[in-house]
Amino acid sequence: GIDQDGLVNEWNNKAADISGYTQSEVMGRNLVEQFIACEYKTVVKTVLDNALRGKETANFEFPLFTKDNKRIDVLLNATTRRDNKRNIVGVVGVGQD
Repeated sequence: GIDQDGLVNEWNNKAADISGYTQSEVMGRNLVEQFIACEYKTVVKTVLDNALRGKETANFEFPLFTKDNKRIDVLLNATTRRDNKRNIVGVVGVGQD
């Protein structure tokens, strides 16, 4: 998951297994700028920005680079995260490799 600034604030064990990055290595870092392939940065940022405005995306495929620089194609659902007052506070990304 990311916050409203695009910084990682959730990283589960499966994300760590797939990417090779531990939770402590990614927390607080910009997801798009630091973990997405250059040619996909703009489109992935658009998908995440849309979710931050309440427009969710399902089944979006993009490449993620692992810690050892392997490319993995990920299928992503970008879901808006809201607080208990229904304010948008971030995005939860549910992905599968």
